[in-house]
Amino acid sequence: MTGTETPHCNELLSDQDGDYRTADGKKRWIAGSFPTVSFYRQFAWNVYRSSRVARQGKYGNQRWSETSFEVMQSLESVGIRFEITGLRHVKDLATPCVFVGNHMSMLETIVLPAIIQPIRDVTFVVKQSLMDYPVFRHILRTRNPIAVSRDNPREDFKRVMTEGAERLAQGISIVVFPQTTRSDTFDPGTFNSIGVKLAARAKVPVVPIALQTDAWGNGKWFKDLGPIDPQKEVRFAFGEPIAIEGRGDRQQQAVIDFITSKLDQWNAGT
Repeated sequence: MTGTETPHCNELLSDQDGDYRTADGKKRWIAGSFPTVSFYRQFAWNVYRSSRVARQGKYGNQRWSETSFEVMQSLESVGIRFEITGLRHVKDLATPCVFVGNHMSMLETIVLPAIIQPIRDVTFVVKQSLMDYPVFRHILRTRNPIAVSRDNPREDFKRVMTEGAERLAQGISIVVFPQTTRSDTFDPGTFNSIGVKLAARAKVPVVPIALQTDAWGNGKWFKDLGPIDPQKEVRFAFGEPIAIEGRGDRQQQAVIDFITSKLDQWNAGT
């Protein structure tokens, strides 16, 4: 990593017992009246500034956490409310891990660094196309992610297993979204076991993440930049670490059960 680093900046989310909820009064009236336009204006400026710093070789762990947190604040400013639970499970880990979650929108890729990176070093498995985006690519490449093409599943699997094990051996946790594409609904049939297999190879635990992030919609023409809907709450739930045994079939099912139960609970409004 280049630039000045601070080993794990102070936690950006003021939480109690590993939980965080958006405080009342964070919504700005004008921003809340035009949520999509207001958010993307803030987001574009954030990405531009971050990209400029990244090109200078100064975009390190702390800057990543802080700019990710700024995106979260921008979302709160237009009326999005966050609920984050189970962070104590991340704090209590003695080793790196593989985070495995469902995938709804661009939001989790952008906001998770604000949640995880202040606690432990982390990177992502991402699609190669994100590495080629104008401006944004400069930021992402500083994070040393594992890029997959999605055109060759066998080669993608080998890359995740090899590069993922390398990152984990260096103490860097990995975020994996095993679904083949983003979806507002969760289909266990499309939720592959690559995260569990990686954890088994590296002998580290899996931490399931259930998330509900469809407040940042998928765009009709440009999927990453869809409408912002303040009527929908954003939720992240981190489960207890799961040690992998044998083939990992039971652990894979445990991850699926955790995500399913949380989504059912949230959709039921409980």
